[in-house]
Amino acid sequence: MSTVYDNTLFTYIPLTRSQFSFDIQWFAAEDEGRTEEPTELKIKKAREEGKVAKSAEFSSAIVLLFPIISLGILSPYILHQMEGMIRFYLSIATQSNVIGESRLFYAFMVYLVKLVGPIAVIAFVAALLANILQVGFVFSVKPITPDLNKIAPNFLKFFQKSFFSGEAAFNLVKSIFKVVIIGIVAYFNIKAKMGTIVQFLTSPFSQSFITLSKIAFSILIEASLAMLLLSLPDYYFQRKKHLESLKMSKQEVKEERKSTEGDPLIRSRLRERMREIMNQNMLQKVPEADVIVTNPTHFAVGMEWEREAMVAPMVVAKGQDNMALRIKEIARDNNVPIVENKPLARALYAEVEIGDVIPEKYYQVMAVILAEIYKLDEDSDEHVS
Repeated sequence: MSTVYDNTLFTYIPLTRSQFSFDIQWFAAEDEGRTEEPTELKIKKAREEGKVAKSAEFSSAIVLLFPIISLGILSPYILHQMEGMIRFYLSIATQSNVIGESRLFYAFMVYLVKLVGPIAVIAFVAALLANILQVGFVFSVKPITPDLNKIAPNFLKFFQKSFFSGEAAFNLVKSIFKVVIIGIVAYFNIKAKMGTIVQFLTSPFSQSFITLSKIAFSILIEASLAMLLLSLPDYYFQRKKHLESLKMSKQEVKEERKSTEGDPLIRSRLRERMREIMNQNMLQKVPEADVIVTNPTHFAVGMEWEREAMVAPMVVAKGQDNMALRIKEIARDNNVPIVENKPLARALYAEVEIGDVIPEKYYQVMAVILAEIYKLDEDSDEHVS
């Protein structure tokens, strides 16, 4: 099949396909260069701005389900209030003197609160609960802050997102599925009561009203539960879409890392400065060492041993190459003995940190070295005397 390539939007377009066919993946984050997963900081900032993964279908299902259940529970109370309201207005309709408008308005507001108030409060609590279950407690005024950029929107991007995106395709399927589900629920409920419905022509009004109310209530409850189940994959889709929208480019990740961890050049200089300070402190300990064990050219390890205060000899300085040469120079200037032992020098440099005592496996060889040092000191003292 021959193809035509276009670098502006399409990767390739088969000539046998319609020029107006679209792939729902064209408008994914990868197409904008955002291929990296969002960092914790990016997700946290988005949450602070009110950008969270939330399914409107789940909220709608909860807001629909809870008031319907409360309507079924409170139906005797509501019918009683409606009866009282009808009696009140019919009673004043027969009076020759029309009462004041303020009294009529007051009566209207009272009955409105009694009839609508409980359901409205339950719907509000249900909406609040639905949002808390999805995103937790989030307070942000950013979503309602006026944005001048939205006054003149990008119509091309709007149409792409609304008609030719994965979100648009999913919303279309979701809407069709909702209509089908509600239709199926209504069909089976009405079909089950068809014999009773046919008898409405000869049944008393109250009985017909009660039966019809029960059918409507069943349809609403079952449809609400179906919408609640449908909202679960929708929430998964919204969460995936939310994470997709937060994806970052490689440059954004670098900039964020630089802003949180600091400039790499500055960090490198700080580490170098810390090394210099540690080396200076270490070199000040060299004159206090009892012996310097060397490689002899590549490694130098300064050892200190105090029988009363230490359980074993301790490393007070160590270095490699140039630092090793510096340690030996300071040792010579301060008459600290230097002993060549290649295996021991390498092992101590690799295994023991400054300020730590040597492992037990090196006790014997260090004891031999220290004994020689002390013997040399005693001989020199006798010679001097």
